[in-house]
Amino acid sequence: MWKSACRRVSTPAVMAAVAAVSWCAPAWVVATEDDQPAVWTPKELQFTYQGFTTRYTCDGLRDKVRSMLLDLGARKDDLKVYERACAGDPSRPNPFPGVTIKMNVLQPAPPGATTQTVPAHWEKVDLPKGEFGTDAAGECELLEQVKQKILPLFTTRNAELHANCVPHQLEATGARLRAEVLKTDQKKNAADKPTAAAEPPPR
Repeated sequence: MWKSACRRVSTPAVMAAVAAVSWCAPAWVVATEDDQPAVWTPKELQFTYQGFTTRYTCDGLRDKVRSMLLDLGARKDDLKVYERACAGDPSRPNPFPGVTIKMNVLQPAPPGATTQTVPAHWEKVDLPKGEFGTDAAGECELLEQVKQKILPLFTTRNAELHANCVPHQLEATGARLRAEVLKTDQKKNAADKPTAAAEPPPR
């Protein structure tokens, strides 16, 4: 049994059957020239992960989902990802870990928009970031569910899931979710964010 930095755990039989193939490389992120004005739009979601091959601790899923949301362009300064009620030992993999997501994402500004807009562009994003081979294959079921439930909250185009998720098996070729996402330079546009009051985690 092994754990990743985010406490993801795969079954021992799977890891014994498949040789690990991984290396470090930059994420597939390329800015395009299709600039357009956009507006920040609030989104909320209750997300529960269900997987057979790879399982996560409750805080491991929280950290993994938060990282993916930032890669997809969620506004960093007011992004909130809370663990939902977690049964059993929080340091051990949970069969159905879940998170509550509250975030702001970009949508194209409508013609004649009166709300404050920010400059945005289409950017190619590749998930999971920095994982390849069997390491990325361990994310297969999570990527499937991200594409189905989380990706529709963002403004995207040309989304493709390159994966063959088979329970209790890892494909040496890995898994990959690619999409063009409407994003902005958040450092340059930090002043566009209204001041948000502190909000306690939901009970």
